[in-house]
Amino acid sequence: MVVTGLLLAGFWYLVQHTSLGRAQRACEQDRKMASLLGIDVDRTISLTFVIGAALAAIAGVLYMIRYGVVNFADGFVPGVKAFTAAVLGGIGSLPGAVIGGLLIGLIETMWSHYFSSDYKDVAAFSILAVTLIFLPSGLLGRPEVEKV
Repeated sequence: MVVTGLLLAGFWYLVQHTSLGRAQRACEQDRKMASLLGIDVDRTISLTFVIGAALAAIAGVLYMIRYGVVNFADGFVPGVKAFTAAVLGGIGSLPGAVIGGLLIGLIETMWSHYFSSDYKDVAAFSILAVTLIFLPSGLLGRPEVEKV
């Protein structure tokens, strides 16, 4: 939990207080305008993917420390759950992704306590479906307004 907290704080600082973070936010909002303002969009996207890969590598190491054995397919379910947490919290919202991850973990834990743990994944994805029906942009996401 300490490593995760430190990585989250570091990533939040990077996004909010560095020129790379400013470029990431600009590219997320409008790539064409970011390019017109002098931001190297391809470089920013490449660096973002490198950071994502590094964070995934750290997650893999933590997973191996916990379970001792790693299989090539072990990352699929956690990856889908991470995507689910990001969508549940609101795409583009770092606090929303954290809240979404905590909610997914809480839902799975509570489901496993009261019902069969075989269906905990179904419960988490069902909550996602219900949330997206009533809040299409997620819990903390902002609806995207398209200007014509």
